[in-house]
Amino acid sequence: MSGSSCVILTRLLLISSGLLLSDTVTIDIGDNQLSSKAESHMPFLGSPPPSLAPFTASSVHAVRPADVSALYWLSMSRSGRNVTSKIGGRLAELLSMFNPAAVAGNVEFLSQPGSLQQEAEQLSDTLTDQFMGTEIPCKNRRPSPTTPTSVHELRPADVKVVAALGDSLTAGNGVGAKSNNLLLVINEYRGLSWSIGGDENITTVTTLPNILREFNPSLTGFAQGIGKQDSPGAFLNQAVAGAKSGDVIEQVRALVDIMKNDTRIDFHNDWKVITVFIGGNDICDFCSDTVIFSPRNVAKRIRQALDILHSEVPRALVNLVELLNIIPLRELHKDNGLGCPTWFVRMVCPCVLKPKDDSLELRKTEEFSRAYQRAMRELVDSGRYDTHDNFTVVLQPFFREVLLPTLPDGKPDRSYFSPDCFHLSQKAHTLMARALWNNMLEPVGNKTFTQDFSGGIDLKCPSETAPFFRTAANSNYTFPGPLPTPAPVTNWGSDFKCLNTGPSDSAPTSAHRVRPADINVVAALGDSITAGFGAKAKNLLQLRTEYRGVSWSIGGDKSLETVTTLANILRKFNPDLKGASKGQGKKKSGFNMSISGAKISGIPGQVRRLIEVMKNDTTVDFANDWKLVTLFIGGNDLCQFCNDRASLSPQNYSHHLMASLDMLYEEVPRTIVNILEILQMEGLRRIKKDSLGCNVIQPLACPCFLLPGDDSLELAEAKRINREVQIETERVAYSGRYDDREDFAVVVQPFLRNSIMPLNADGRPDVTYFSEDCFHFSERGHADMAVAMWNNMLEPVGEKQTYNNFTGGRDRIRCPTEEHPYIYTNVNSGASLPSPHCPEGVPVWLATVLAASALLLGWALTWLMLTCRAKRKKRSMTFATTVEMKASLF
Repeated sequence: MSGSSCVILTRLLLISSGLLLSDTVTIDIGDNQLSSKAESHMPFLGSPPPSLAPFTASSVHAVRPADVSALYWLSMSRSGRNVTSKIGGRLAELLSMFNPAAVAGNVEFLSQPGSLQQEAEQLSDTLTDQFMGTEIPCKNRRPSPTTPTSVHELRPADVKVVAALGDSLTAGNGVGAKSNNLLLVINEYRGLSWSIGGDENITTVTTLPNILREFNPSLTGFAQGIGKQDSPGAFLNQAVAGAKSGDVIEQVRALVDIMKNDTRIDFHNDWKVITVFIGGNDICDFCSDTVIFSPRNVAKRIRQALDILHSEVPRALVNLVELLNIIPLRELHKDNGLGCPTWFVRMVCPCVLKPKDDSLELRKTEEFSRAYQRAMRELVDSGRYDTHDNFTVVLQPFFREVLLPTLPDGKPDRSYFSPDCFHLSQKAHTLMARALWNNMLEPVGNKTFTQDFSGGIDLKCPSETAPFFRTAANSNYTFPGPLPTPAPVTNWGSDFKCLNTGPSDSAPTSAHRVRPADINVVAALGDSITAGFGAKAKNLLQLRTEYRGVSWSIGGDKSLETVTTLANILRKFNPDLKGASKGQGKKKSGFNMSISGAKISGIPGQVRRLIEVMKNDTTVDFANDWKLVTLFIGGNDLCQFCNDRASLSPQNYSHHLMASLDMLYEEVPRTIVNILEILQMEGLRRIKKDSLGCNVIQPLACPCFLLPGDDSLELAEAKRINREVQIETERVAYSGRYDDREDFAVVVQPFLRNSIMPLNADGRPDVTYFSEDCFHFSERGHADMAVAMWNNMLEPVGEKQTYNNFTGGRDRIRCPTEEHPYIYTNVNSGASLPSPHCPEGVPVWLATVLAASALLLGWALTWLMLTCRAKRKKRSMTFATTVEMKASLF
């Protein structure tokens, strides 16, 4: 029967036949209402009114006829069978008028001693609520012959105490709320909570305690009713709505204190099952502070809580439930037809709901979620909680991969969620309880970690050969222990696995048909980053050295296996590549024209020098060799903008960029120009290290971004100029100005546009990507930039990755495909060019409102200016008059 049905013997109305008993509850059907009263008469109505609206009765004293979906009449003896059958039959006829789908039947009880309870139990099983209740198929429900002394020999019936720690999912927020009442989500239905609730019994409410009570009816610790963690009914459910990993320690201390002082619990001798489920709120807020909510720090706080339990609580099995994969929740809020209050969930869980599909932010959320799960596994696999036989922690991973329940039409099934479409309904709590129970009976190392709630979950039973809750010890599981310390990195090389490395059959005449192996010459323009300033510096004395041989775009030291640069990648396709810079300084700089400290105004000069050097190099066939010129500039312009707003404006940036490209376009044949879009300089503010270089030199290198306060107007202006420079770069490159020559192309590579600061395991900026001044890139940073640039070159214009999250690794180099073996340009991408000026999805009404607002603001400012001018004029006239008067006195 469904949870919305009133079923005789589950939601019970008892009609006595044969001999009337003084305390019998009888039925009075009248005014479309079933009411209980201690009377012996039974008046009936004919048919229900046509406007009858079915509803769910929560009390036996408020049951309508249409709510009853099953009717059984019981004969307590053979002599009373005829009377009971007549009454029951008549009642069934009348009920069919209210609910045609109602089922009815006679159950005859034999009047043998002791048979009544057995037959009543059999009938109760047939009436179990098919959604919220659960049938227990287990036959062997016996405890151990003697109280076990080892947690690895603990049977379900041996458990005497249950407890739970966690957040709102364990507190039961909204579990019993009606689907149309968002306010009820505030209620904490602790008695229905999956891991600790104890309302009613297993036939109507499926929770871990209600399952355990079928094995041990004297179980204690479970919660009942509605209330906070300090309400009497909460008992050992110490979960707190909104709790994060850092709050579990306080919950543990409260739980231990209650268990030690409650007379219903023999703290030292009773076996306890404690379920811990935490981390959901951490992942919901991780983007607000990736340090506080880093996977390592979250695991550290969980470890501290478990350590307290391990040291203070005897005879305990702790279920650490792995964090659920929360990302599928987004699907529920994409369908407006479901009526979910997405605005509310965006406030509750912004880091999951706010990111756009396929965005860098969403990818980061997924990475953190997986990292949380991995950190929990590593914590338990450390073996730190298996030091004695009366305590253990078992990871229960059933939530690792949860498939969002769907309806037959493929839409998300909202019935598994409470009214806020975030917390879970009793239907979901039912399946969670079953899944947890099953996990507890599955051996460690072979537990179910994927759940499809749409398919339901059948309850498992302890076996004769393994009647215990499974732990690492009784599963013959060997802890892997802590991960081995990785070997120190000796170089920042990369692996190369591309097979199709050949050139075109004949030298291409079009820039849109150039394969990597067709590139004969590399060149670079830029500032200190491209010059390799401090890239391999180990101290401040080495900081000013230009390590051009490891420069990300043109360095040619050693080989790709030990030094990752764009030039070394291209040398895998064409070993005769020319122009790469090597070593230190400018002696072997090749065609690396970059100058430390350069601004955009200096790039035309670098271009002029490059053209002259290439023309004079006898190894270069200037007219026929294909050239790849990489330009990266703008950091110094932005860092010094606040000191010279006129000459360092985005408009002047655009002017100098255009002049540089014009020169290349007019004078250099067979050329592809890579322009790397400037990064978001604000990220430098997060790079901190307690060193002289970071504390003193970094602010001097970029004062316009590093000196202003966090919420200052100066910083806001700097960020705006930063974005305008990015926009100007694309506008100039894709203006069509450079499209008339078949052998020339300009391509913007945007992987730094939305770069996220590289983080270490603690969630702090990883300073190994930066040199001694915390401003320039280290060799590791150069290697990551080279791979990102190469990968951008193999992505179509309009579909290029606009971020690089600096993940490291040797196997990230992509390969050209058979279908598209060329370096992508705006022409061979087959897509419309990006439009940097008009963001997608701006509604017409917004433009109108903004225009009107701007007009009103203009009027207000004009009025204010004229008013101030009039006042100043008046003051000046007054001052002049005063001076004249004073002068006349002398």
